Amino acid sequence: MTEYVIRFLVGGAVVSAFAMLGDLLRPKSFAGLFGAAPSVALATLGIAVYQHGADYAALQTQAMIAGAIALAIYSVIVCHLIVRAKLRAVSATLLSLVVWLIVAFGLLIFAGGQT
Repeated sequence: MTEYVIRFLVGGAVVSAFAMLGDLLRPKSFAGLFGAAPSVALATLGIAVYQHGADYAALQTQAMIAGAIALAIYSVIVCHLIVRAKLRAVSATLLSLVVWLIVAFGLLIFAGGQT
């Protein structure tokens, strides 16, 4: 139970700090960007280091990087399918989900990460 309270407090503090940083930057659309993934990732890694050590957190970092690269490729493919192939959003996202999975797990295997 105390782990959840710590996650809540650390996560909330980091999200708030990134939201304030995003509020200072221009354009204002950066506020949402800085308030989401980086803050949650940092809070998660901080807790992972505290509970499991640096080696475990390094594996989690590799998984996060692989997921981010796969998400970027997925996003580009979805945009191309919607704009150029004129597919509906549901069809484009479902087709691209397969690409995301292949890229994410491929990068993890290539990097020697956990699978």
